[in-house]
Amino acid sequence: MRFIVLSLSLLMTSMLFSTLTFASTMANGKADLVIVTKSEASMTLLRQGKVFKKYRIAMGDNPVGHKLTEGDQRTPEGRYLLDYKKSDSAYYRAIHISYPNDEDRLRADALGISPGGQIMIHGENPNSSLSPEEAQMYNWTDGCIAVTNAEMDELWRAIDEGTPIEIWP
Repeated sequence: MRFIVLSLSLLMTSMLFSTLTFASTMANGKADLVIVTKSEASMTLLRQGKVFKKYRIAMGDNPVGHKLTEGDQRTPEGRYLLDYKKSDSAYYRAIHISYPNDEDRLRADALGISPGGQIMIHGENPNSSLSPEEAQMYNWTDGCIAVTNAEMDELWRAIDEGTPIEIWP
């Protein structure tokens, strides 16, 4: 019994510390860079070169490689901006990624294809039968980056429009 009480106490202390650390970092400023590492299914928030939050993400069904064309279900790779927020997203809330950039458009034009667009960081699929935690274990988007709704609320506060995002393989 003592073990259970001690375990619960440690868990609660750990959760409180994590929340306070994030809140303290937020009080000192917002993210000035977001890095997505597709091979790790992770998104990292940085402020002045220091990591202050890391998230597990879900991506497009076909995550390997750079997005080339509309409908390829790939998440783009490269440097973009988080250029606007969308509070009325079908997936809770969303922050738009400025894909395609000039390089993406030139590549698509040379191939005679549409590069696609409307790539966002967003919350959960409201029609999913999976729990938020289960959904994050699968790549289920059409190329967007998905987090849980609770994480989307954190991102909403931590990221200003115009924040750069780098998406790595």
